[in-house]
Amino acid sequence: MDVSNKKGSQEGDAPRKLFKPSNDPKEEGGQENEQNHETEIPDKTPRIGELYKDLSINVLLKLSRSDYGLVAALNSSFRTLIRSGELYRLRREMGVVEHWIYFSCNLHQWEAYDPNRERWMKLPKMPRNDCFMCSDKESLGVGTDLLVFGRDVSAPVVYGYSLLTNTWSIAVEMNIPRCLFASASIGGIAIVAGGVDPVGNVLNVAELYNSDTRKWETLPNMHRKRRMTSGVFMDGKFYVIGGIAEDNKTELTSGEEYDLERKTWREIPDMFPPRGGEVNIGAPPLVAVVNNVLFSADCNQHIVRRYEKGSNKWVTIGDLPERTSSVHGWGIGFRACGNRLMVIGGLTAESAGVTEINSWIPGEYPLQWNILGRRHIGSFVSNCAVMGC
Repeated sequence: MDVSNKKGSQEGDAPRKLFKPSNDPKEEGGQENEQNHETEIPDKTPRIGELYKDLSINVLLKLSRSDYGLVAALNSSFRTLIRSGELYRLRREMGVVEHWIYFSCNLHQWEAYDPNRERWMKLPKMPRNDCFMCSDKESLGVGTDLLVFGRDVSAPVVYGYSLLTNTWSIAVEMNIPRCLFASASIGGIAIVAGGVDPVGNVLNVAELYNSDTRKWETLPNMHRKRRMTSGVFMDGKFYVIGGIAEDNKTELTSGEEYDLERKTWREIPDMFPPRGGEVNIGAPPLVAVVNNVLFSADCNQHIVRRYEKGSNKWVTIGDLPERTSSVHGWGIGFRACGNRLMVIGGLTAESAGVTEINSWIPGEYPLQWNILGRRHIGSFVSNCAVMGC
């Protein structure tokens, strides 16, 4: 069940944060919302006793998590309850999920966007690390964390943003650090597969991340080594799609399916159509799953396709948003965000410096993009992830 949501990493902040409309005429297509800091309401009430704790939890579970920041400002008891993460665990068990999209157009700055309330929020700036910022980076939203993978001077490093505390910190690195890998998350777990290790070896190894324990578990190896590949969850299974082979010149059209119950991989021949052109300059496949239906974006032809599982074929269903531009597939986000398919990207040259968010709810045929908002934050989306919790 999806509930309406608002921006959200303010949950753990001690001061109260309120949203107000922007008067900046440059911001279009949705309400701009920046945060004002106000004095915290003194905690004059006793801590939540056992008698009232269950009632308090039941009330908070019915609220949008976008309201948790205000609730946390009421007193230390509510703040402790929200920061503990217990509410999010219970929400997950109840099937209550709110999806927000997170993306970065600038080296140290991430933005968050709530597609239901059409609100924006700036995350705190990432720690200053010039080497990390200039390295290849991948991002992944899992549980209540946003993980950003990159490289420091001497070794790979992962930074984690916590929705509970609204802070960045060093997160746990994979058992086998890598870049250019496939990844996807569902609930409190994520799987990464393939990629390139720090010395340039193309990998077929896979790992599972548990956001509750913050630990990585090694999974069985895929059938093929592949980099510049993409991952999705569909029908409760994890899929790795496309990529480049170990020889660094062969474009892979196969996919691989990982069954979490059987802990086995199955290769699917011809699951992704060849894209042609220079294999080493294009972005990984742009794929997303909405309601267990797989979609892909072809930036060369500027079209969107839908995957037909029974026939293992792709069907063109429409065009990408008219003004969205990319560089060989780089610079845009193509993501599922709850029941929406989202395209986040910079506009064409005449509107340089603007990022636009477009949305379509599959089932509303024909494909027609709805512009949710525009923001003057740059025109090249370097990283993009969705957090559902």
